Amino acid sequence: MTNIILSGVNGRMGRAISEKANESSTCRIVAGYDINNFCETPYPVFTDISKCDVEADVIVDFSHPSAFGAVLEFAKKRELPLIVATTGLSPEQKEELFAAKSQIPVFYSANMSLGVNLLINLCKKTASVLGDKFDIEIVEKHHRTKLDAPSGTALSIADEISTALENTPEYVYDRHSVRRERGKNEIGIHSVRGGSIVGEHEVIFAGSDEIISLSHSATSREVFASGALAAAEFMKGKPAGLYSMNDLIGEMK
Repeated sequence: MTNIILSGVNGRMGRAISEKANESSTCRIVAGYDINNFCETPYPVFTDISKCDVEADVIVDFSHPSAFGAVLEFAKKRELPLIVATTGLSPEQKEELFAAKSQIPVFYSANMSLGVNLLINLCKKTASVLGDKFDIEIVEKHHRTKLDAPSGTALSIADEISTALENTPEYVYDRHSVRRERGKNEIGIHSVRGGSIVGEHEVIFAGSDEIISLSHSATSREVFASGALAAAEFMKGKPAGLYSMNDLIGEMK
């Protein structure tokens, strides 16, 4: 059994993970952390994570960048594997997280869906084959309450595509203010916010006479919850280091 401390337990994703864990025979939530302690749970929820005295195997952080520092310090103090799925982390926060790999096992992913990470791998492969012969555009869609734009997943897709290209591309987020032809060395990234869209990502490779489109749609938050629990099981007992969904998928082959 993998015992989990869940950060952001009262958020949308926190509640989805908690519900999924209730159905699991291999994972369970033993404590939660959230600045808003308004939900009844079968486990204790702390509004100050430093006060958490519950024994656990891993921490899953699906909260907000403002909680990141406290969660990271707690993980290092307790020497617990930390799975971070919080989006919108600043470059400085990511640098701090990656530096912690020398002390604790760190698992970072901008998207916990196995399907999305397979999409990223396919996009990287496609870019390596097509090179600069095709224009690349990324369109991501999420619910109206999502705070960050573009999504962390869209940026991860762009970053992975960039590693497969000969020349480092320029990310272009907004074209309305400049009247000019599309540059050859660009990746356009576009955000849509509306309704209750869980998450959709489409990557368009547009050539002179053909278009290749790769996409992923999440119809419920359950796909992210399942990925988070799979990551928790994967990280239990791991040595210090930096891990990703690629490592998890590789172990599943």
